[in-house]
Amino acid sequence: MNFKLLYSVSLALLLARWKQTLVAAIGVTFSITMFITLLSFMSGLNDMLDGLIINRTPHIRLYNELKASEHQALTESEQYKNSHGFIHSVKPKSDRKGLYNAGAIISYLKTDTRVLGIAPKIATQVFYTVGSIDLAGSINGIEVEAENKLFYFQDYVVAGNIFDLKNTPNSIILGKGAAEKMLVQIGDMIQITNNKGEIFPLKVVGFFQSGLSEIDKVQSYCSMETTQKILGESGSFMTDIQVKLTHIEDAPAVAKYYQHLFGCEAIDIQTANSQFETGSTVRTLISYVVGITLLVVAGFGIYNILNMMIYEKMDTIAILKATGFSGNDVNAVFISIALSIGIFGGIMGMFFGFGLTHLIDMIPFNTAALPTITTYPINYNPKFYIISIVFSIVTTYFAGFLPARKASKIDPVVIIRGK
Repeated sequence: MNFKLLYSVSLALLLARWKQTLVAAIGVTFSITMFITLLSFMSGLNDMLDGLIINRTPHIRLYNELKASEHQALTESEQYKNSHGFIHSVKPKSDRKGLYNAGAIISYLKTDTRVLGIAPKIATQVFYTVGSIDLAGSINGIEVEAENKLFYFQDYVVAGNIFDLKNTPNSIILGKGAAEKMLVQIGDMIQITNNKGEIFPLKVVGFFQSGLSEIDKVQSYCSMETTQKILGESGSFMTDIQVKLTHIEDAPAVAKYYQHLFGCEAIDIQTANSQFETGSTVRTLISYVVGITLLVVAGFGIYNILNMMIYEKMDTIAILKATGFSGNDVNAVFISIALSIGIFGGIMGMFFGFGLTHLIDMIPFNTAALPTITTYPINYNPKFYIISIVFSIVTTYFAGFLPARKASKIDPVVIIRGK
């Protein structure tokens, strides 16, 4: 098989019908361009939406859940041990909301190689007192450095400095929605009422905006020390220990281990945000389906063009076979034509796809609900480009396979006799 000769024949056939060849290549280029653009944009959108939740959510949350005691006096009684009792309207047992042995738990977690970081927290319900009106709210008591390191707290603070929580006694960072409802500015004093009815004055040192408006209307942040003072608790009191792991996929198994080891509740990020993961998977699947459909449609275009080329080049094929070209040689000629279209269109599609996604990435996207987002989200994952060129080659190969096979079986005697 003379590859140089086959190449020259393939090139001659391509250039003989260059307009049809160009149309086929443009079809592949357009399909690859839209495939890359669609996947890059949808993947970027998924990353943005997941980031709003996942970046602010621990991989594992350890807490003490208030629930009814599993062991009731009736079930422990020797008198009724052989009876089956029905107990209705069981109330939660009297128990503290904070974690037991929180210090020992943190010390153990710091030695666990699977743990990337730890951030203790105190979550409590309060009322924001505005004149004679009480607005329901919540305060998260945090260690500023740990919260910022693990959950990018600074990125969501739209006014003020997060370290003022630590440096300024009795200070608070309000959610943007809550601040707007109370008409307060940085430096103002607000009053909050705890669950015991005690009133505490706090100085506003910043505003934060998570992108979830319902949360921003009620949530606020104080230092751990200020929150413990508001609740009248000791310096060791905390309600949650937030854990980030080195590998997020280990969270379900590690959460079960911690729950058994520490005797407290442990919920992993996959369980807490299963709806978001499902939505991301569905959006990604739709993107791939649409992109592959575009490539298949382009493949049918190449198939039709090669079919027409065979009918128009019957004489040429007959001459090639009459002068010594085998069926495999003719098959190789038309396969190479299809692959040439696929490779050229695929490479051009990758360039145009990168250019289009880069253009989209530069378009301003400013919204008050998402202060950390300035342009439309794009994911420049090389995987999309590799998948696109592979699908381009595979699709065009199969698009040229049947016409090439048909051309290789043409009997030159029948064609020449017909002429």
